[in-house]
Amino acid sequence: MKTSFSPAQLADSHMAVSEKILRTCVHCGFCTATCPTYLLLGDELDSPRGRIYMIKDMLENGKPATPDVVKHIDRCLSCLSCMTTCPSGVHYMHLVDHARAHIEKTYARGAADRFMRSLLAFVLPYPERFRIALAGALLAKPLRGLIGALPFVGKRMSAMIALAPLRFPSREPVALPLPVRQPRKARVAILEGCAQPVLKPSINAAARRLLARNGVEVISPKGEGCCGALVHHMGREHDALAFARRNVDAWIAGMDGPGLDAILITASGCGTTVKDYGFMLRDDPAYAEKARRVSAITLDVTQYLSRLDLAQPTRVDKIPIAYHSACSMQHGQQIRDEPKRLLNAAGFAVRDVPEGHICCGSAGVYNILQPEIAGQLRARKVANIERMKPRIIATGNIGCMTQIGLGTAIPIVHTVELLDWASGGPLPEDLAAAGFSESDVEPNMRIASGLERQAS
Repeated sequence: MKTSFSPAQLADSHMAVSEKILRTCVHCGFCTATCPTYLLLGDELDSPRGRIYMIKDMLENGKPATPDVVKHIDRCLSCLSCMTTCPSGVHYMHLVDHARAHIEKTYARGAADRFMRSLLAFVLPYPERFRIALAGALLAKPLRGLIGALPFVGKRMSAMIALAPLRFPSREPVALPLPVRQPRKARVAILEGCAQPVLKPSINAAARRLLARNGVEVISPKGEGCCGALVHHMGREHDALAFARRNVDAWIAGMDGPGLDAILITASGCGTTVKDYGFMLRDDPAYAEKARRVSAITLDVTQYLSRLDLAQPTRVDKIPIAYHSACSMQHGQQIRDEPKRLLNAAGFAVRDVPEGHICCGSAGVYNILQPEIAGQLRARKVANIERMKPRIIATGNIGCMTQIGLGTAIPIVHTVELLDWASGGPLPEDLAAAGFSESDVEPNMRIASGLERQAS
């Protein structure tokens, strides 16, 4: 794509990066075939190619964002399916992130929109605030219909209440160091994050057990928290970078102290962002090199587990599962086969979901800010999953678990919880609620307890 940015514009590193991305696009339109919003709405402006044209015009001409531009950029899920499809290697993620930051700086949203976005940014990245908000959402569930009828914010508030779990999530006990099977293979940190430890503390607990059982020590660096993805995708660049710097400081202290072999992420949406810290902080002289070091050793938990010689002391009896590959996993991080190989090796019968490349509609806070489109995408995803007739749905992202779980009775469980259960860990709570029992694991292969005694 031909561009005409001025030298003064290109002196800004954000503009220079976007200009390079724009020149990579050759208008082929392959991206339209896999863009969820284009498939649903059929509007060229709701495709990556259409959004690229709008972003080019806005940035190249130094224009403030217009209501039309904001509408179509807001409808983008940042699922990044277009990046997987694109034959020219257009880095759409960095381009749309720049566009969102530009919108945040130049566009005056309406009062209702500002309220919702400020509320989400104030609550979701902070576990204790989020826990209080969940309690409020549970109390509000009987009033959801009335709340949904409120002007301006009703639909979004109703969507937020609907996403809250039916029962208040239990608190996981404070994570204590687990006995590690000897000899110790490695030392890693796991991102605790923000929403996941409130909604599903069992995920990281399962990861810790599984890693300890396989000789990996897990530490919890002081000071780390939200990865910044939720506010980053709302264009709140200052807030996102503040979260990134805090995490970099926490992890660098671990790397420069006792040492870290890897930083593991159990929520793929967070993983995509943490792996991008080196780019996000490239202009910060105090953090650029440290951020690159952090990104270089960041892995999704399934990436890391695939590199270990996992002990498989128990095997499940070919339980059919549908593996939902989160967009942030398959498109953002280009991780496709590792989770399925691990699940197959643990004894599950893994089935691919038709249209698996199409987003479920979660996309951070998208299912709150764009509830109608998100609802259509959830219905499409659930229909494709249920066609496979699985007993369990597996995925690696808490947002997808919440979104899909709202539309089906099939239990949806994190990949690492299934791997932990299959190798001697406890039955996941969601499976127990769905009627599973320990009889679903072959009893003649139960030697995990012996391994755990050996580790202690």
